[in-house]
Amino acid sequence: QVQLVESGGGLVQAGGSLRLSCVASGRTSSMTHMGWFRQAPGKEREFVAAIIWSGGRTDYADSVKGRFTISRDNAKNTVYLAMNSLKPEDTAIYSCAAVEIKKYYSGIYYAPGEYDYWGQGTQVTVSS
Repeated sequence: QVQLVESGGGLVQAGGSLRLSCVASGRTSSMTHMGWFRQAPGKEREFVAAIIWSGGRTDYADSVKGRFTISRDNAKNTVYLAMNSLKPEDTAIYSCAAVEIKKYYSGIYYAPGEYDYWGQGTQVTVSS
């Protein structure tokens, strides 16, 4: 069983930056794909960014490309989401997600249903 805990959310003005962290504990594995998702009030949960087990491949939603950066430190069981040039439309609860793979696989998972473990979420609010 894997537990995920996010931190780093808060209130920031448009154009500002935040860095989210997600620490995994429990029966963690190096072969774990990680993702960040967000959900705004009244909207569906949407994909934000993902990173494969090795960190060698990442992908982002079009809405955040060039502004957000996902990274991971497997030695610390931590994945990060650096968010720059934040916009009011980025306001949402941000959750990290994980899925353990049984063999080496470099494909990106984009759908929430492809992940098995979820954190509680951290609120990001961007004011105008």
